[in-house]
Amino acid sequence: MVGEVAEHLTAVFQLLAPHPYILAFAVLVDLAVGDPTYAWHPIRLVGRTLSWTEGQLRTAGLDGYAGGVLLFIWLSTTAVAVVALAIAAAAAISTNVAWLIHAFIVYSLLALGDLLHHVWKIERAVRAGDLPRARTAVSALVGRDTDRMDAGACRRAAVESLSENLTDGFVSPVFWYVLAGLPGIVLFKVVSTMDSMVGYKTDRYLRFGWCGARLDDVMNYVPARLTWLVIAVVAAALPGYSGSKAWSVGLRQHALLAGPNSGWSEAATAGALQRRLVGPIWLKGMQVTDLWIGDPGDASLESSTDVTRAMALSVLSGLFIAAAGFGAVIVVR
Repeated sequence: MVGEVAEHLTAVFQLLAPHPYILAFAVLVDLAVGDPTYAWHPIRLVGRTLSWTEGQLRTAGLDGYAGGVLLFIWLSTTAVAVVALAIAAAAAISTNVAWLIHAFIVYSLLALGDLLHHVWKIERAVRAGDLPRARTAVSALVGRDTDRMDAGACRRAAVESLSENLTDGFVSPVFWYVLAGLPGIVLFKVVSTMDSMVGYKTDRYLRFGWCGARLDDVMNYVPARLTWLVIAVVAAALPGYSGSKAWSVGLRQHALLAGPNSGWSEAATAGALQRRLVGPIWLKGMQVTDLWIGDPGDASLESSTDVTRAMALSVLSGLFIAAAGFGAVIVVR
């Protein structure tokens, strides 16, 4: 009996480990289909659980640093346990069913395809001359005022969001999946969801959201710099792009943007495209910056061609990362 239990647990651990062909499947389906939208999506479940738990913690008076730490412990433990139990239950029925659930979870936690679809939605609106629709689509990606944005500003915002989220929406999930399998990617997405929902520097969340925000910085630290390097390598191999500028602009200007990680991929993308990003930004009716990222001698990103080149760069960089992860898992296995 003990031997059978040990054997089953060993099988479950193996089913939770990273699998190269599942990674390849998840990446390709994500790029082809995008993120599925349904009520029981894993991230929606984490978000609802977070909101409920936050309410309980605040009711109990745990609305400071301790509450934020307890929120992380509860969410991460629950999410990883639920995934492990789901895989274990499926394995009791069929190993193939367990692998199918594994593959669906990994696919659901990658977001590059969804980002690309949203960027293209903005681009279609701009091409059609429908600036109000483009601004509405942009507002789903950024928190800045959109009512003053012209076509070029909409395109820049789209490319900025794509390049910034290439790290935490794709490279980081792949990185943590390769490193720690299903528990790794699930833990990363819990932290990422905490950062997006409570990681604000406001009176309400400055202390309560500190844990999620700092853990998000830590878990994105290596992937952000890896993304910069990969963008530079990919750009060096593509005609019309600049690998050297991706390297140098990323290295010099990443710190101009807020946070320790987001600037690496955004600055590298500006260098690779040989186009300047960001520009004037308004928030609540006031101009908060006129910062430009990129080589000062380059033109600002304005055209439809610039957007399609940025999308191609992101896809190829993502595929490069996925191929490297595929190879790493093959070697380790």
